[in-house]
Amino acid sequence: MIISENNIPTISEFRDLMHKTDALLNKEASGRDAYYAKRNGTELEEDVFDALKRSSINTPFDGSIQLVSGSAFPDIVANGYYGVEVKSTNKNHWRSIGSSILESTRIPSVERIFLTFGKLGAPVEFRSRPYEECLYGISVTHYPRYQIDMELGKGETIFDKMGVSYDVIRNMTNPVEPVSRYYKSQLKPGESLWWAETGNVEEDAAPPTVKLWTALSPEAKEILTVQGYTLFPEVLRSSSPKKYNRYALWLVTKKGVVNTNIRDSFSAGGKVPMRTTGGIDVLMPAAFGRIDKYSNLIKTTLYDIDEETLKEYWETDTIEEDRLSQWCNMIAWAANTDPNIDFSLAMQVLNRIFLRIPSIDNNYLTLDEDETLFFAAEEDTTL
Repeated sequence: MIISENNIPTISEFRDLMHKTDALLNKEASGRDAYYAKRNGTELEEDVFDALKRSSINTPFDGSIQLVSGSAFPDIVANGYYGVEVKSTNKNHWRSIGSSILESTRIPSVERIFLTFGKLGAPVEFRSRPYEECLYGISVTHYPRYQIDMELGKGETIFDKMGVSYDVIRNMTNPVEPVSRYYKSQLKPGESLWWAETGNVEEDAAPPTVKLWTALSPEAKEILTVQGYTLFPEVLRSSSPKKYNRYALWLVTKKGVVNTNIRDSFSAGGKVPMRTTGGIDVLMPAAFGRIDKYSNLIKTTLYDIDEETLKEYWETDTIEEDRLSQWCNMIAWAANTDPNIDFSLAMQVLNRIFLRIPSIDNNYLTLDEDETLFFAAEEDTTL
């Protein structure tokens, strides 16, 4: 890399250089629409590089312009400190997809970057702006990338929307986190951010393929059903048309599985006989029978899941030390939407399932010394 012996020029001097370069590019593009219509990305970088070199003559940047191109970011470097990223579109507008928000190939010495954008749809025109001033959103291909709009007004960048500056984002170890947090805050009911990370990388890794539920093994179906009960207690709601929505989105976006008949995994089967801690036989929704069947796996899953993941899916700020009690409380409130099942009845059945308490008359219970009864109602955490 050629580095100027001069001290690093000011941002004002670099801005002047970019204005001169734009003027030169636009002068040479006049009447040459056919030429630029055939230019690919690499060739356009060479055009901008040539214009920058000529514009830098007799300036502090003279002799320091280098075309890096390839996989490095940005494409062109000046004085080792400034950079130019070249983007274009063949359409007659000023929008395109930019570079990765991760900037993993960024040249370490480059601190200030301008974006030179070629609108190659007739009439051909070039504009340059500070990189961070023309990034309005995020688009996802195989990784999150910035969206470019060269006509953005002041205060309209993605960084303005997030309330975090570009320089803070680019220096983060995980820049996806604040971006995904912002987009999650904008979600409407029934929407899911399939590419966003939470606290658990394994939980959030999107699968490369999609398969039908019917193609899964019985063991795989069992695990996903248990995770559904664990992460989405609202599946116990009675007659709610939306109770499976979040689970269905999670199943597709996080596990790559399409289930066209989710109801069968949770509510099919009508009523099943269960017993309360007081020794009373009752009829409960079939879901309680499945909870009984999967009780050991549910307990294991509850304590294996990352705390931040539970906070997100349970929509709470606090995960209690006794996760099982917290989950049972949510399950009971969800079941309470059935007019024939009240909260206390659901909790008695859940206590019976998870503590394996033998029924004794007069509600007298004997617990092992390491067990506690979580029968008492807690604050309403209805999902």
